[in-house]
Amino acid sequence: MIAAVLVLLGTLPAAARAADPGRWVQTSLSEIPIEYYQGIAPDTAAGRLLFDGVYVGGYRTDLELREQARNANLLPLAVTASEGFNHLGDPTFTGGRLILPLECYTPGAPNAGNTCGRGAFGVADANLTWLGRTLLDPADVPKAMWVEASPDGQLLWTSAGQDLLAYRTSDVQPAAGDVPIRPVRRLPGAVPPSGITGAAFFGGRLLLAGQGTGPFQVWSVDPATGARRLEIERTWAGESEGLGVVDALGGWLHWMIQPLDPQGRTPTFGTGHGELVSFVPRAAARLRLQVRTGARGRLIVTASLRFAGSAHPVAGARVRAGGASARTDARGRAVLRVGARRSSPLRVTATKPPLRRGRLVMRAGRG
Repeated sequence: MIAAVLVLLGTLPAAARAADPGRWVQTSLSEIPIEYYQGIAPDTAAGRLLFDGVYVGGYRTDLELREQARNANLLPLAVTASEGFNHLGDPTFTGGRLILPLECYTPGAPNAGNTCGRGAFGVADANLTWLGRTLLDPADVPKAMWVEASPDGQLLWTSAGQDLLAYRTSDVQPAAGDVPIRPVRRLPGAVPPSGITGAAFFGGRLLLAGQGTGPFQVWSVDPATGARRLEIERTWAGESEGLGVVDALGGWLHWMIQPLDPQGRTPTFGTGHGELVSFVPRAAARLRLQVRTGARGRLIVTASLRFAGSAHPVAGARVRAGGASARTDARGRAVLRVGARRSSPLRVTATKPPLRRGRLVMRAGRG
């Protein structure tokens, strides 16, 4: 299934930003199948994305969301029958392995639906083949709802109550059998007030998405100290899920929002599908302009954003110069007719809210 990708739309759904610190700028929206419900794990080296959901399935796409593989029972039925694990959370991909957080969850059951009182890290390969699981000691964590590998791949982060926990990645060895593993680090009280539905590392900080009972928020945590700061706040209707960092779909940070709203409100992004909401850091959200002159007073302007080490063309930006105006095409290009050689400087601007305005001044005599 190919999801519709809406890159850099000028009509992004409105969101109250009174408390948003302005560190990130929303750039694009991409629809995803409802099966891709729980989380996202970029395999950056191979240029692909791994998803899981609604409860036990696994899915792989390219960076444009064209599906390559699926396994509706990535978490095998035999594992559910023998151990009770029946729910996957936001996964991570590291060292060629897809690490999947496992829990036992039955809505309405005692113990807040946690029917087995323990968690585990499942392991699969990039072809969505199940390789086994490693149990987590229930003395440390009663279930695993998300997992994220550290940038160096040495640690796997998750949470228990209000604390962040880290396990050695090398301890996750399904062949070791039923011996549960213990965390090697704990950051007491580091879980944000909005809770955690998904996680990703960016710039050495652990980004944590959630919504709790209030607005949708992404916080970042310093993994050395546990200090945290608010990165993004929105007042959408829907359900916060996974978080991923990868250069794709017109953005760098991607937040999964699903249509099931806890308060029964009409979902912001529509029904019947999930949404990947993409962002770039504010510093990367300014439109960059390149200008060259053509015959008969033509001006060829290219608008782009630069992030993740490369330039990304911006379609639909309004470019203005010398009284002329045009919108950029899919290549980020706009052609304007500004007349013959000018005796005064020519100001060129490009706008596309909520991106930051781009400006360039051409010296007199060019053209």
